[in-house]
Parts: sequence; C-alpha cells; structure tokens
Amino acid sequence: MTRHKTLLLCTCEKTQSFDAEALQTAAGAEQVVVVDQLCGADLKTAAEHLGGTSEVLIACGQQAPLFERLSEEIEADAQQVAPLNTIDIRDRAGWSAPNANPRRQHAKQSALMAAAQLPASMVPVKTIESSGVCCIVGPTEQAVRMAELVQDELGVTCIVNDAGPIQLPSARYDLAKGQLTAAAGALGNFKLEFAHLQTLNPAGRGALGFGEVKATARSECDVFIDLRGGEPAFPSHQKRNGYFWADPNKTGELERIALTARDRVGEFEKTVYFNLETSLCAHSRANKPGCTRCLDVCPTEAIFSAGDHVQIDSDICAGCGSCAAVCPTSAVTMNETPFEALTQTVDVMARVYREQAGESPRLVFHTVTAGAEAISQLARYGDGLADDLIPLGLEHVDRIGHAEIVAALGAGYAEVLILADNDTDRQAVRAEVELAQAMLTGAHHAPGRVRVISAGELSAPGSNAGRVSEPVLLVGGRRDITRVAVSAMSDAIEAPIPLPAGAPYGAIEIDSDKCTLCLACVSLCPTGALGDHPDRPEVQFTENACVQCGVCESTCPETAITLKPQLDLSKAALSARPLHGEEPFKCIQCGTPFGVASTINRIVEKLENQHWMYTNSDNVRLIKMCDDCRVKSQFHGDKAPMAGGERPRVRTRDDYLDS
Repeated sequence: MTRHKTLLLCTCEKTQSFDAEALQTAAGAEQVVVVDQLCGADLKTAAEHLGGTSEVLIACGQQAPLFERLSEEIEADAQQVAPLNTIDIRDRAGWSAPNANPRRQHAKQSALMAAAQLPASMVPVKTIESSGVCCIVGPTEQAVRMAELVQDELGVTCIVNDAGPIQLPSARYDLAKGQLTAAAGALGNFKLEFAHLQTLNPAGRGALGFGEVKATARSECDVFIDLRGGEPAFPSHQKRNGYFWADPNKTGELERIALTARDRVGEFEKTVYFNLETSLCAHSRANKPGCTRCLDVCPTEAIFSAGDHVQIDSDICAGCGSCAAVCPTSAVTMNETPFEALTQTVDVMARVYREQAGESPRLVFHTVTAGAEAISQLARYGDGLADDLIPLGLEHVDRIGHAEIVAALGAGYAEVLILADNDTDRQAVRAEVELAQAMLTGAHHAPGRVRVISAGELSAPGSNAGRVSEPVLLVGGRRDITRVAVSAMSDAIEAPIPLPAGAPYGAIEIDSDKCTLCLACVSLCPTGALGDHPDRPEVQFTENACVQCGVCESTCPETAITLKPQLDLSKAALSARPLHGEEPFKCIQCGTPFGVASTINRIVEKLENQHWMYTNSDNVRLIKMCDDCRVKSQFHGDKAPMAGGERPRVRTRDDYLDS
C-alpha cells in the first residue's frame, strides 16, 4: 500500500519564495502546506501532521534536528508517528542574490526536490571489533600524560622514544622504550614494528631502568595514538580509523585526542564503500605490469597488488571513490552513490530545471561537509549560490571522474564545476578534469565549461559557455556514456580526439619492422582489444575495448608496441581492424600454411651454411615443413635420422613346422 505524502513548505519569515504547485509535483505529494515559521510560531502545524498517518516531507534542512526531536516526542506519547524526511531548498536555492531570477530559483528548488525522491542506494556494512588495546608512541612526558587520560577506558601500552625522566608508572598501563619502524592496519587490527625495544624494569630501589634491548619487536593493538610530532605513520592519516596523530603546533591536542580515543571500544559498523570485480581488473597478466591507476590515486594506500589484479582492504578504505573514478574497466565500483545512481540524479535535476526555466542549468559537485557548510554560510551572509547553479553533495569530490563530468554535460548542463575544499581535493581531481577538458576541446567546445572552483566563485554568474548539446540518454557504463555524450557534442569529427598521457582510451601502434607476430600481446590482453586472425598471422585491434593498460607494451619482447591515447568516435572504433599481418609460410612438403613467412625465411638465412647441423645437410628443409611433415621426414626416407632398419618378416606357424 502506497502511503500518502504531505509536503510542508516554510518561507522562513518570508525570506524566500517558491512555486508550491511545482514543488508538490516534484515531491509526488498529495498535499502541500505553506507557512512562514515552521520552526517557531507554526511548529504546531508540523506536530499536527507528524501525528497523522501520511508521510511528511519538510522542506527545511537547518532545523531538521528540531523536527526529528519533535517526531520522537510524538511517537513516545502516541506510540505512532508519521515517517519524516527533510530537504534543504533554502540555502541551496531559495536564498540567492537580490537580483536573482525567481524563475530560475523556483526551477532549481523543483530540481532538488525531484532528485531527493530517487531511491537511495543500499550500502553494505561490516562489523569491526575493538577490545580497547591501545598503543601510545611518543616522548615520555606526552605519552605518560596521554596514558593517564585514557587508562580508565583503554588497555594502554606506552612506547617512549626519548630519554625522558621515568617515574613509577601506574599499574594500569605498561611502559617500554623503542623506535617505531613500521605500521599497518586500522581500528581493531593495527600491526606495529619497533626497533631497539626495551621493557621497563620496575623492580629494585632507586631510579627506574629498562631491560635487555631487543633488536626488533612486533605488537598488535586496536587503537594507535601517535605523539611523535613528525610525519604521520599513514598517508591521509585523518581517514585512518583508530589512528590518532597529534599536531605539535596545536594546543590541547592530547585532550582532544583522548576525548575521541576513549570511545573506540566495542563493536562498530564500517561501511563497505566499494565493490571489486577482479575478473575485470587489467592490473597485470603473467607478471607483466599493466594498469596501476587505482594504486596511483588511493590516498590511504588501501589498494595493493595481488598478482594479476588488485585487492582493496575494506578496513582501511575511506570511501573517497578515487579508484572508481579512474578505473578504466569498472572493476571497482562504489556501493555508496554508484555511477548509475549519480547519473540518474544528474539527469533528473537537469530535466526538471530545463522544463521549468526553459534554459540549461549549471552543476556544482561539492562535499556534504565543508562544501555544504560553505554554501550555507554564503546563503546566510552573502549572495548565495548563483540562481542557475544546482549543487550536488557527495561525501568526497574525489569520486568525480571524467565520466561523471561528461555525463553531466550530456544531460544538458552548460557548465560542470567542482568545489574543492582544499589543495588535496584539487590535486585529486586535476587529471580527470584535464581529461574532460581535452574531450571538450576535441569536440570544439570551450574547455572552461569544466573547472575546479573555490567557495568565492559560487555566486558568480556562468561564463559564456557557447552552445550546449541536446541531452542524451544516459544509459550504460562509464565508457558507453562517455562515448555517447562526447559524440553528441561533436560536429562530425573525422579524426580521433587526442587525449593526455594516461587516458583510458586510445589506440596502439605496432612497428612492423620489429614485430615478429608472436602474438604474446594478443594472449595477454585483459580486455580483448587485441585479437588474432583465424587463418593467417595477423594482429587485430578493437579500439573501443582498449583501456591503455599497457600490458601489451610491457609484454612485447621486441618493444614494437606504443600506446597512443585518443578518443575515436567513429564507427570503425567499434570493430576489429588489422594492425599488422603477413602471409603464412607454406609447407614445402604438403603446402599447408604455417608460421610467418618472414620469420621462417629469417631463421633459414641465419642457420643455412652458418651452423654445422645445417651445412651440407637437408636439415634446412625441416625448418620449411609443417609439424606433421617434419615428424614424418624424421622417421621415413633413406637419410631420415630416426629411421630404423628394414623390419624383419613376421614368423608364422608354418615357418616353425618347415624348419
């Protein structure tokens, strides 16, 4: 049974306007109620509808916690409560510059409302257990101070790394001396390695000392507190669950860390952000290196090589999505905001906006943390977002690759912007933005339609984007949609679009003077882009399947293969075409084609009268025979090296009787 829905709209004391009827349609609501102060004077209206049976959708993000508490109170009193959802259309659309176009604002509100009705993706989780075993590494004074702060909740071992004064420690934690040399793992499963480890000897009278030195030692813990003050033990350390690094330049760091670290005991749900299909991975074949794109971009080093494919440690993965954004074969996909869901959201918002405003919107990707906060601050204290700029929040903007950008352009956006929170974010998306810009340039569009911006540019009007292509149907995988969208933006482009080095699209070139047609490249190609001819020595190539992994290049024993990054939009890229081939050599005995003519001739040239086995001998003829004829020639004939003598006649019973 479908539950009815009621939409509650608030003008926020008449500081924003909206098209109530359009919002009702976008929300799929049977009823819409408009008030001026839903969180204050009109709170009773919210309470009245929350006490009913219809689903309630409140268009207010700022006061969402208030309405959630109200819902809990009503449920406690009445033992039932209507389902509640909230959405922000004020900061992201309603509050804009004084001269903003109301039609654009209302269209953007409807676009955001329609996108919010799409079903959310189901994200799997795993359970992580932490028994509270904690290792603190750092100078004596700070380590002991931290141990005193967390010893009530955690089982602590301090590993000090200096010669500071040692006082008799608490019996509630252990103390040793050593140098941290390696660290791995995450919450509940840290593995640490130390050099020159000495345990404290608390016995005896007088000054405390340490025991025998161990050259190396290993330890495991659930929580790792790093007070050394130098470089963190892990890259992107802030994303490593259970690891706490103290910034020596900040005051109050010990107290801040202790407040959080003490809660890292018990069972925790960890989101499994990704899905890995190893059969699609083009990382390596037969120990020949191939694609390393995900390994190169992972900020937490959660990805590692496992032979012909990569593996991802779900305990370490922070869900940034950089790997999925650059994976050319979609071997890595995201469970949280998968590509299909993202393109659907982008498409719905563009369509709804275009239907109401009659023009193309612009899109900005931002984080739901710092990016959303910047938008809220700009809305309240500045001019707000530009009236044609639709925001789409994600956990990490690293998630955005060229395919997402091109899909948005294919959906009909005039510009696609990425709001970077910091320089790290800018660096993370730089290569993918440059790739999308190269595709735009090749399609004769302004590359400035795609760019990374700062918060100060959110209010700026759009640049002269020039022509915007008609929307295309966003169906298929990342490569399919990229090809379709760029084709739609192009005007009969005949030559392939050149792309930056490392792009996952392109051709390969074979030096015919070097290639011996050994077909090693064909046998190891992980995507089937390279193939052979069934009847003759020939390498065939299907460009649309090539991901420029480089396995063929590293495999070729003659170094005859070169990668050529480009995007060929012609139909020829969809079919196999010959790259290099030769006529086969025909057996001199039976005429059956076998081998490569140039290779056979080259072997004969190098061996005939140059090697004792092939001097004044018929052995050269063996090289020119197929396998079957070569075997027969070895066993039959007067000069056959493996021929036996004449077979004796078989004796019968009569032979015995006559003798």
